[in-house]
Amino acid sequence: MHSKRNRNPKLLAGLATGVAVLLFVMLFSVLRGIQSFGVRELWQAYALFDGSNEHLLISTVRMPRTLIAAAVGASLAMAGVIMQVLTRNPLASPSVFGINAGASLCVVAALVLYGSSLTIGGMIPIALAGAAVTAVIVFVLGSLGGGKLDTARLTLAGASIAAFSASLTSGLILLNGQALEDALFWMIGSVSGRKLEHLQQVLPYMSLGWLVALGIGPSLNVMALGDDNAKGLGMRLKLVQSLAAAAVILLAGSSVAAAGPIAFVGLMVPHVCRAIAGEDHRWLLPYSAVAGALLLVGADLLSRFVLMPREVPVGIATALLGVPFLIAIARRRKHD
Repeated sequence: MHSKRNRNPKLLAGLATGVAVLLFVMLFSVLRGIQSFGVRELWQAYALFDGSNEHLLISTVRMPRTLIAAAVGASLAMAGVIMQVLTRNPLASPSVFGINAGASLCVVAALVLYGSSLTIGGMIPIALAGAAVTAVIVFVLGSLGGGKLDTARLTLAGASIAAFSASLTSGLILLNGQALEDALFWMIGSVSGRKLEHLQQVLPYMSLGWLVALGIGPSLNVMALGDDNAKGLGMRLKLVQSLAAAAVILLAGSSVAAAGPIAFVGLMVPHVCRAIAGEDHRWLLPYSAVAGALLLVGADLLSRFVLMPREVPVGIATALLGVPFLIAIARRRKHD
């Protein structure tokens, strides 16, 4: 009992430490790059803005990309936690289950139709619709043959839809050379070149997704016990599943609209955070949000220095980390 009582203060201290580290890395991300600044220049860029190149670089380039990386990282990580409970599959994430790919397909189709006139405000509902349609298709395919979600069918359905969406996306790009540059820049997954307006336009959807995810945290603990046990404990299973799916769509769709299809954040972060925070989703969700933000901000920061003065898109950096992580989890499941 004593150790149980002391667990929450330890978890709270760990979360506070994570937030402090995240804020430090975000500050470092704003200040460091091809051109580096000090804290004084950062303060002057907002308190004594004079329109200089340095102040413009800080306020219109570095700060927006850092804030967007943090928001997208947190959203994808939380979406991954929810999907792994919803599907009872440790390999589940928005990228692995094709939700990112479906959202990407719809956005690329819109880019082909409307070209550079398509704004981030226009991308948001398109990405959300693509994420929603893909999620419904994957879950319907995963439920065929018995009415209940089957983990193996769900995984195969997600992988198939992801491959199908990626093929259609590539075909659209190849057939429409005019939209090629815009589509490729967006599809590679990057927070570079994004503006503060991008974050302002996706933030309402992300915030709603965060609130829904945190609100269903206690219910996710019950859902993890299995459908029959959850119903036996009086949980309204369909309602919670619907809210969980809505949270994933909001979080994944808005992330794709803001930064393109960044893969593997939702796969890696929940596993790392479970080792620290345990299985209680009231703690796992906020831990994953902080860790996801930290991962993406850190990956974006490191991507500036790998091939300096050129930058590696952050989507490539997360893929390089995520593929061996996915293989390691798959191998561990095979041996369990």
